[in-house]
Amino acid sequence: MKKTLLALTAAAAACSASGIASAQTASSVTLYGIADAGISYQSHVQGPNGGGALYGVTSGGLSGSRWGIRGVEDLGNNLKGIFVLESGFDIDTGKSGQGNRLFGRQAYVGLQNDLGAITLGRQQNALYDLFGAYDPMAVGSSYSLNSVDTQGFNGRADNAVKYTGKFGGLIATGFYSFGRDGNVANGGEVPGSFRVGKNFGGGVAYATGPVSVGVAYDQYQGSTVATSGAAAKRAAIGGSYAFGDAKVFAGYRWLRDELTSATSVRQDNLYWLGALYKITPAFSLTGAAYYTDARKDSNDSWMFVLNADYALSKRTDAYLLLGYVNNKGQATYGVTNAMNTLAGQNQTGVMAGVRHRF
Repeated sequence: MKKTLLALTAAAAACSASGIASAQTASSVTLYGIADAGISYQSHVQGPNGGGALYGVTSGGLSGSRWGIRGVEDLGNNLKGIFVLESGFDIDTGKSGQGNRLFGRQAYVGLQNDLGAITLGRQQNALYDLFGAYDPMAVGSSYSLNSVDTQGFNGRADNAVKYTGKFGGLIATGFYSFGRDGNVANGGEVPGSFRVGKNFGGGVAYATGPVSVGVAYDQYQGSTVATSGAAAKRAAIGGSYAFGDAKVFAGYRWLRDELTSATSVRQDNLYWLGALYKITPAFSLTGAAYYTDARKDSNDSWMFVLNADYALSKRTDAYLLLGYVNNKGQATYGVTNAMNTLAGQNQTGVMAGVRHRF
């Protein structure tokens, strides 16, 4: 009897172990992230005492510091369950980013098959998803399109339903948010006021050989009942072309913003052009120029950026960023933020940093 019980127990354990191994084969969870920080200098920064030069340690010169968990499970019949939890943080202080959210960069769950993925949660807009390929600085946290877009080019929305499909060289995405900012009291999903915080958009990109092009649109309503009838609207087109050790980039973004000012509508056109050249497999230079053309005033601006990047390994690189912003009128654009420079002043920025991916 004892021998029979031992045999049954061993068989059950073997079956259990087999099931666990099968589950581990069919699903996976990955921990990943980026740690990026440097020593920086910026001139003519707004401050509590009128402003001036700013020196310090800064998080995210090339990439926003983050850590995340992504997972996938094979459900059979070519269907997969997927999720992403991604937390942004300032590595110089350890504080959570994106309005002090735990998973402020992304937090979603969904299903995926050959026709694409449907996901639910806090997610990136189409501009962010597609235009990292068309900005010479890859829509980084500073010294990039993010610095000169008054609404923040790398937008995200809470409470969003999103579709993403990849078909060979074609990528298509579209999303709808029922309330883009959960940090604002009654900032979305308000009974009887469906327009509050509503955010929607989409885009397509196509790459073949050395050529890639993309277009995207993004629109969101005001985050209160009083402002829900007004909107900020953006549309963009961009492209890149690679040849040999070089790659060139160009793009255009249109903006109509009814939310920043209660008395006027802001309209501007943003143009950019740049190139990347690999001097050696480890060392590359990137140059970019961004021009903001304000349509209703004289607050135009140019930003010029040069980045020298050296790969110390596959995961770690050291970089030197140089930037100069030439503001016209009362423009306040800067190398790290579209609104942080003393009005009408030019700004010089320098940052030497290290970035590690894991």
